[in-house]
Amino acid sequence: MDAVRVALLREVLAGTQWPGAARRFAGALRRSVVPAGGKLLLVGTEQYEPWHLAAHLVDEAAWCGLPELAPTLVRHRVRPGEPPHLSVGLSRLEAARRGHTLLVVAPQEPGAGLLERVHDARRAGATVLSLDGGDPDLAALAHEGLSVPAGAAELDLDTVQHLVSAAAGENGLPVQRGPRRLRDRLARLADQLTAPPPSRW
Repeated sequence: MDAVRVALLREVLAGTQWPGAARRFAGALRRSVVPAGGKLLLVGTEQYEPWHLAAHLVDEAAWCGLPELAPTLVRHRVRPGEPPHLSVGLSRLEAARRGHTLLVVAPQEPGAGLLERVHDARRAGATVLSLDGGDPDLAALAHEGLSVPAGAAELDLDTVQHLVSAAAGENGLPVQRGPRRLRDRLARLADQLTAPPPSRW
């Protein structure tokens, strides 16, 4: 989702909790990974792999000049012969320690096995963040969480992931690429497109 679409989405969601909640969560993510120099592990459930969020965070890391936002995608099943960035299995969570950030995305119940690994990572000192569908056990483990219960009126967890990844990049220090970056121009265009018409009175 590009900057224009994110701006339009925020306009649609104005007056709801979601834009502000996404920015707060993105701020917690940045505060955790930037001082630690990265070490961001992203994991989903056995049924849901957050590869889309991983791709968006990689893009945002490049746009805003914060490579620490680029995650390592941790997968429940790794097939032989897959490229290195798709070959990190659950055993990687066992090495999570202080300085690591574990971002768990769980639209549905995460399952006892994943919860146990998350608990062990937290006990070893890792910071746990969760984007979830309202699971109380995962919420109890997370240092910071953002829940989107199934059937939420305004949006779903996939949409919230777009808001979070965009906010994570926006709040970073931009890389100077000439007088104005393309992203800045897109954001300005989006603001112009979504602004109310000027009053004639």
